[in-house]
Amino acid sequence: MKTTTKSTAKKSNATKSATTEDVATKTSTSKGTSTKGIVKAKSNAADGLRSLFEDSLKDIYWTEKALTKALPKMAKNATSPELKTALEDHLAETEEHIARLEKVFQSIGKKAVAKKCDAMEGLIKEGEGILEETEKGVVRDAGIIAAAQKVEHYEIATYGTLYAFANTLGESEAAELLASTLEEEKNADVALTEIALATINIEAAEQDEE
Repeated sequence: MKTTTKSTAKKSNATKSATTEDVATKTSTSKGTSTKGIVKAKSNAADGLRSLFEDSLKDIYWTEKALTKALPKMAKNATSPELKTALEDHLAETEEHIARLEKVFQSIGKKAVAKKCDAMEGLIKEGEGILEETEKGVVRDAGIIAAAQKVEHYEIATYGTLYAFANTLGESEAAELLASTLEEEKNADVALTEIALATINIEAAEQDEE
């Protein structure tokens, strides 16, 4: 009878020990020791703010070059004279932005290199999809503005971040150049909004009532 009691006690203690280990494991995982969801960096991943800054410059350099091909297509498909002019004016600014970025690269002692920007590639493809999904006229014009402003907002966010990086890194010349482009991107966005609200959106809405 005593032997049975001792055996039962041992089993009970073993069960308690296993349960304690399970709780400890769950607690450890909940405190952040789990590696689930953590992205493994590439071998050439940025390891500091400067390398991240340089990598981001390559992205926006690719972006501006890609836009020199996308903007003419948008302008060709626009019917509003004001919209056409705004897109053509921004194309000229975009070419200046490319030259300005090359000066930024030069100011930090790096060669101007473009690195494919997945985000901008997606936005350009979305813009092409809008052209295919709208009839030529004010409705397509409204879609072009929507696509163009998504591009502008991406560029505003990017140039704003690059400007902050340059300031932090003490790259005053680069910061000044980036600030000039940032201001022009903001102005382009405002111009598109004004065109949309003044005529295009109103005329596009009127077609719903016909």
